[in-house]
Amino acid sequence: MKMNYYEVLGVERSASEAVIRQRFRQLAREHHPDRFAGDDKSEAERKFQTLTEAVNVLTNPARRRQHDAEIPMAGAPITMDFTQIAKAFMVKGVKAFNEGDFNSAASHFDMAVKHNPDEAKAHHYLALASARNPATIRTAVTAIEAALALEPFNPAYLKLAGQICKKAGLLAKAERHFEEALRWDKENPEIQAELKELRQGRETKEGGKGLLDSLFKKG
Repeated sequence: MKMNYYEVLGVERSASEAVIRQRFRQLAREHHPDRFAGDDKSEAERKFQTLTEAVNVLTNPARRRQHDAEIPMAGAPITMDFTQIAKAFMVKGVKAFNEGDFNSAASHFDMAVKHNPDEAKAHHYLALASARNPATIRTAVTAIEAALALEPFNPAYLKLAGQICKKAGLLAKAERHFEEALRWDKENPEIQAELKELRQGRETKEGGKGLLDSLFKKG
């Protein structure tokens, strides 16, 4: 379901830019994260991000026209449904990912995670997108581990965790994830190959280190 930003702000579809900005300022004061603490602060952050996205779209004429074309006729204002908002960000993220815009995809998946942190698939997609950029590989590690915290026996998530940790240089973690993946998908040739390559690389490195040590001892 397409997110309706008029409903998010609680304004009519015909509202002027001035009315939209005034309504945003009112809601922003109510939901500003600095006014909250603990779990309430996290909830306020999600609401504040959604409100900001709404005002940015509805005060930009081109983006507002596109938004109007994508939503049904607006009805009465409703309470924000964060699960549906998260799904809308997921749709945007998948579209950006398929178009090769991995940074935008990661941004949308991050918003999906913020609005519905209990959705393992959102963390998984965030990991996939973030892993495409070396600068955000640590974000990818955090995201895939969050997905595993929700679905610890998912072999696809475990395999991806191994691949991402390997890419991040976390080889011991990568090996553990691949081993766990094989527990649940024993005949998967891709996981077997990944684990074999990782172990061979480690053995080669350790063998080289042993040779250097012996040379230094001789000297």
